[in-house]
Amino acid sequence: MSTETTPGTQTGSQPDSAMATHTAPNFWASVWLVATREIVSRLRSKAFLISTGILLLIAVGSVVAGGLMSANPSTTQVAVVGSAGAVVGESPGLTMVSADNVAAAEELVRDGTVEAAVIPSDSLLGVSVIALDSPPSSVMNALSVAPTVELLEPAEQGGFLVYIVALGFGLVFFMSALTFGSTIAQSVVEEKQTRVVEILMSAIPVRALLAGKVVGNSIMALGQIVAITLLVGIGMAVTGQRVLLADLGPAIGWFAVFFAFGFVMIAALFAATASMVSRQEDVGSTTAPVTYLVMIPYFLVIFFNDNPVVMAIMSYVPFSAPVGMPVRIFLGSAEWWEPVLALGILAVTTAEVIVVGSRIYRNSLLRMGGRVTIKQALRG
Repeated sequence: MSTETTPGTQTGSQPDSAMATHTAPNFWASVWLVATREIVSRLRSKAFLISTGILLLIAVGSVVAGGLMSANPSTTQVAVVGSAGAVVGESPGLTMVSADNVAAAEELVRDGTVEAAVIPSDSLLGVSVIALDSPPSSVMNALSVAPTVELLEPAEQGGFLVYIVALGFGLVFFMSALTFGSTIAQSVVEEKQTRVVEILMSAIPVRALLAGKVVGNSIMALGQIVAITLLVGIGMAVTGQRVLLADLGPAIGWFAVFFAFGFVMIAALFAATASMVSRQEDVGSTTAPVTYLVMIPYFLVIFFNDNPVVMAIMSYVPFSAPVGMPVRIFLGSAEWWEPVLALGILAVTTAEVIVVGSRIYRNSLLRMGGRVTIKQALRG
């Protein structure tokens, strides 16, 4: 005799409802799910990979160019006659072209082969200079006899070098913040326009959705900064720019820390402002104020990198501190406590922006149709 059983009623079996128990993920698990989705989406984007590759190539190229320039400084060619070669040979920046006599040296000057000619004379220096139509300043400076100079308060860096470093910090912050910020804004509006956000909000909290977007893109942006830093450091070490690397190292470290806080603040603002519209065509207008906040430090550091007052103010204003303070650290004009104080101000401001941005995001996300005003978004 056999006994037949039906599915779900076997001896010792549990009801199907008990076997299929699912629990919603907690807040931090939800944040990481959204962050992972953002990271994978960026890594699959050809536009992102190409732009990142171009940025890394620019960083490496600038380091290599700087190394080549420092290894091969420009020199001025001069014709030398007789004993004048002993004087010119001790002058840095001058390359000698031998001439048999004064007439031959003059001919080299006339046809443009050399900048000037140095010939023996009865002067105190023992030589005189022949030029075509104007005194050759590079030759005169190289041949000038100057006493040893001792500087009581030497300048830390040259003006052109400061400009390049300031431009580098400003450009990296501008490009990374704008690129990833715009990506966040487009993602928010796309989910809102296609109503995917309604499905997401039924599964995870709104705060987790916002936090996941910010965390995911912050990881990608900071990873980009770390990659640039490593390539620049390795490039400087390989090309023999170790002295500059030692001077630039602390500034780069502080830049990474300030960038991490600053980008979180910018990302929260991009997400909040983008949630106030329902069409991709309106993203540019609603996120324009945030874009200006990213652009202003870039232009300020270009035009006022040699102005200590402007740079000091920039280093404490939250939106420009990620650029202003690292430049001051590189210059050596910031006291040890100033980066800590500026970072504290930036951290507090970032926390406040996250609170306000989260409120705007939560109150605007399900509002379809026309643009949501700031007053409506804050009131809910």
